[in-house]
Amino acid sequence: MTDAPDKLRCDACPVMCFIAPGQTGACDRYANASGRIVRTDPLVLLERAAEAVPFVADGWDGNAVRPAEHFVTGIGAGTTYPDYKPAPFIVSSEVEGADLVTVVTEAIFSYCGVKVKIDTDRHLGPEMAVVRAKGEAVGHVTTGEYGSQMVSLGGVRHLTGGSKSEGRVTCEALLALCNGEAVELEIEGGSRVVVQAGEAPIVDGVRETRMRVGCGSATIGMFASQWQGLVDEVVVVDDHITGVVSEHQAGKVLGWEDTGIRVKGAKSTPGRYFRVAEPGTGWGGTDLSDPLDILGEWRAKKGARAGLTMLMVSTTGEHSAYYVLDDNLLPVETELPEALRGSVERIAENCEPALCTVLFMGGAGGSLRAGVTENPIALTRSVQDRRAYLTCGGAPVYVWPGGGITMMVDVTTMPEGSFGYVPTPALVAPLEFTLRAEVYAGLGGHTGAVRSLDDVRAEGGEYARENREEGASGENPWPLTLT
Repeated sequence: MTDAPDKLRCDACPVMCFIAPGQTGACDRYANASGRIVRTDPLVLLERAAEAVPFVADGWDGNAVRPAEHFVTGIGAGTTYPDYKPAPFIVSSEVEGADLVTVVTEAIFSYCGVKVKIDTDRHLGPEMAVVRAKGEAVGHVTTGEYGSQMVSLGGVRHLTGGSKSEGRVTCEALLALCNGEAVELEIEGGSRVVVQAGEAPIVDGVRETRMRVGCGSATIGMFASQWQGLVDEVVVVDDHITGVVSEHQAGKVLGWEDTGIRVKGAKSTPGRYFRVAEPGTGWGGTDLSDPLDILGEWRAKKGARAGLTMLMVSTTGEHSAYYVLDDNLLPVETELPEALRGSVERIAENCEPALCTVLFMGGAGGSLRAGVTENPIALTRSVQDRRAYLTCGGAPVYVWPGGGITMMVDVTTMPEGSFGYVPTPALVAPLEFTLRAEVYAGLGGHTGAVRSLDDVRAEGGEYARENREEGASGENPWPLTLT
């Protein structure tokens, strides 16, 4: 159906664009090529190379021990929309004598988002604070984890429940993050952060280099024995739990003497203090530029004396200072002794590199299931009980327990450019369901639409104009391996 002789109507998503010859639709994913609607991106097939061995027994016929294998991903496959029809590719294969079927599609996700783990010791913003991109609300800050801040972006309310601008910007931000691009986020009441999957976060223009070794208490536990005999007191400044070695159980076990130190804040257990300062981007994720601000008067009756030495250090080793008490029991900053320099460097050495992790999360429990089987609930249950193995661009996913098919995948494990969008707005992500042929038939699957792998490689599909084969990631399990 056309509104003009030279235009074609694309039915790959609810927008239903009319596309002129040589032009693409609003999503840039489908085009009118000589009177045929085709995908602009190639269908991606993963290839696992043939395997040979350097030493073989006599009588080897010269063939590879394992021939090259191929797996059809959903990248470039096309969608099931409108969902009364079978998935674009339903592919048969044989693995270790078992007949398998892989159902391949590009899923349109309105119910989706990303969870971003940002490794930083700095305070990015208050929990539940709105996160914005280009001025639009696209998510919120969630819980702080051990050395990381978690941010939740997207979701159906931001994509479709707000203004058109909010939905468009949310979709743009999700698409960029899922495809490995950098996105600048602004946290209300907090920082500007540039996040990119697999790269260090940039907080207020400063690139992070390491995540903390642990909280202040954990740092005491790890390094107390290395400080013994070199310094009289160690304070590890931390926004969450500040540690004091002379009071800490680790110090007591080692026979550490009392120093008469007084720490401001809420005392938890001996040598562990909460809320010594406000959250911030200074020492140990606090707002401190001078760590001495957390100390009260030293107590001579509890062991304070002139000449007593103290090391103050952050949980990343980024900040450190060395003090000696004068005759008035006031700490005077002095050059860090060489004997202690190694321990500060050891803290930094034990910090892992700061990275951003982007997990795409979506609900695949909608009408796309009709492209797999005539009885959608049967697919849901087969995924839940692991009779059907779900992958995303060939990458393994985590399927949440409970109802529906709610899955999560690390975007860095997927092939480049795996995600697209439609201007409804929604993201488009590749999905593959692999299961035994007899199980697929038992689900009421579209067995009449099953094609061989050789046929797919040779002929492509209704929308796929070309195929692209690329090497499978060695870090991912091969999608067709039986367990």
